[in-house]
Amino acid sequence: MLGRVTHVFLSIEILLKMRCVLGMLGGMEWYGYAALGILTAILSFLMDLSVAKLLRAHQWLYMMLEGNCLLQFLCWTLYPVCLCALSSSFCHNICPFSTGSGIPEVRTMLGGVDMPHYLSLTNLFAKFLGLTCTLAAGSTVFLGKVGPFVHLATMIGAYLSHLCTLIHSQKEGKADGRMLVVAAAVGVASCFGAPISGVLFSVEVMSSHFALRDYCPCFFSAACGALAFQLLSVWSGQRETLQALFKTSFSDALPFYPLEILVFALLGLLCGAVSCVYLFCHRWILRFTKTNQVLIKALTTEKGLYSAMVAFLLATLTFPHSAGQYMASKSTMKQLLASLLDDGQWGSGSYNASLVAEPRSWSEWGSSGSPVCLSLAFFLLMKLWMLVLACTLPLPAGYFMPVFIYGAAIGRLVGEGLAYVWSDQEWAVNPGGYALAGAAAFSGAVTHTLSPALLALELTGQFTHAPPVLLATLLANALARSGQRPSFYDALSISKRLPHLPSLLKACPRLSSVPVGQVLRANGAVLEKGAVPAEVQRLLTTSKEPEIPVVASLDSQILLGSIQRSDLFMFLHQNKNEALEKRVEDVCSVRPASVQLSTCNTVQEAHGILSMLDTRTLFVTERGRLAGSITWPEMKRILEDLAKEI
Repeated sequence: MLGRVTHVFLSIEILLKMRCVLGMLGGMEWYGYAALGILTAILSFLMDLSVAKLLRAHQWLYMMLEGNCLLQFLCWTLYPVCLCALSSSFCHNICPFSTGSGIPEVRTMLGGVDMPHYLSLTNLFAKFLGLTCTLAAGSTVFLGKVGPFVHLATMIGAYLSHLCTLIHSQKEGKADGRMLVVAAAVGVASCFGAPISGVLFSVEVMSSHFALRDYCPCFFSAACGALAFQLLSVWSGQRETLQALFKTSFSDALPFYPLEILVFALLGLLCGAVSCVYLFCHRWILRFTKTNQVLIKALTTEKGLYSAMVAFLLATLTFPHSAGQYMASKSTMKQLLASLLDDGQWGSGSYNASLVAEPRSWSEWGSSGSPVCLSLAFFLLMKLWMLVLACTLPLPAGYFMPVFIYGAAIGRLVGEGLAYVWSDQEWAVNPGGYALAGAAAFSGAVTHTLSPALLALELTGQFTHAPPVLLATLLANALARSGQRPSFYDALSISKRLPHLPSLLKACPRLSSVPVGQVLRANGAVLEKGAVPAEVQRLLTTSKEPEIPVVASLDSQILLGSIQRSDLFMFLHQNKNEALEKRVEDVCSVRPASVQLSTCNTVQEAHGILSMLDTRTLFVTERGRLAGSITWPEMKRILEDLAKEI
């Protein structure tokens, strides 16, 4: 027993010394930001390494069965079927909250809503293993890792925030919120080694109100994560030096001709139009899965079977000896993107002749013997509905990288067509530049963000194409956002009925005019300024609120301010030693309410004030009389009730 006590005191002493040393070198939270970036990068690298080995094993087994079409078909289909069924069943049994992207839930938490189940250690474990199995299914299922990895980074950030709170004297709520915002940026940076676009992604997608105080921590942690990810790739021998993940070799002398700006603008409008079709299909399939009784039962009790059936259908359609030969189905997701960004003209005779001596990354697109433009068109037609169907799979999966590749295919098709039309002209068209612009424009239109433009430039290091890429992304966004259409992540939030106000406003704009008084519950705990210890004791027993409103009298309900719960406990303690009972107004100082809401203020205004002021409680009055109070749990209840009405 004495030995255990000694160990406890020794541990406390070590923590105190660590706090002093780190405090002299810098704020403890900055070490937490660095640890967040490095740990997330390590997880990302380990996942990529595991997925690469599993994909190589599948390709090796498929090649070993060359000559036996039936066995190759079974190998091609059963491998992703087993992985998807395993991912879905494992996540369903270990932690049901680990399925899906995770970005809608993280956005809701960053909005101030408490969702502890989505930050648990069990969720972290289930999401990591489930996502590894999903990615190992390859381009057959055509899913990515960005969304789940943002969720993983958020879970790591939550635990690091608790650790910093233990070591450093800091309010947990403030540390928690900032660490979660930083984690959203780190998730993207650790996936692609792109810190700047990771921070911009956090600003655009994750935070409805981005505080400038989070700007430097986001950049610092994202830079640590991106650098650690790049160094791990170099040390493992995958790359020779630090460079862009999909390094391109476009000509810097004349990357594009001025007249091509018009074509890039038309490409942006085309990507915006196709994104509207894709988002409409996505919203339709989400509604269908919520209304069809067969699918409701399958997605509730038979998730593994449903995932296996969908994976088998997708694998059958991508079998290389059938329709898959027109979709470059043997290529992995990274190989698909690398081939689409190739700087050569696939249709030119001289470029095709060079493949005889040295096969290039895009050779899979012409393996069927048909023109590459026909293969690209078939790929776009098939992958549109296949990706919509894959989004219904109940397993951890990201949806950003698939739409990024899909946009690159749109741009590549436009570039190859333009190169064919202008083949007799003096200048040479670079279809890879159009693929780059298409990837940024389409993914930006689907997510209603501009950060994919910067991500495309960081991924390739091709900053010479910055003007046309940004132009195409802006035009695609303008078309996709017209008519108050919800983005991809907004549609997921609405489908899951998450209490995320910006998404709910996209689905039902009239919610912006809902007054607080219409949804506010009756007064809870209220304290009169002349309350005696017995009344205070009764209130503390029945209420758990950290901040208690104080009124002039229970009859008038005129709000004077508020008292902290801890102050009331001190008031009771002091009255125990006093012979004459004192009242609350004699001992405690009532803090005036600096911000008050009227019953005529809207729910949107109340939500914005709660987010920007970083406060726990807002008091609602009507002509000075207390009408109620709004806390984050109360705001969550209000938003959930509004979501049910949509």
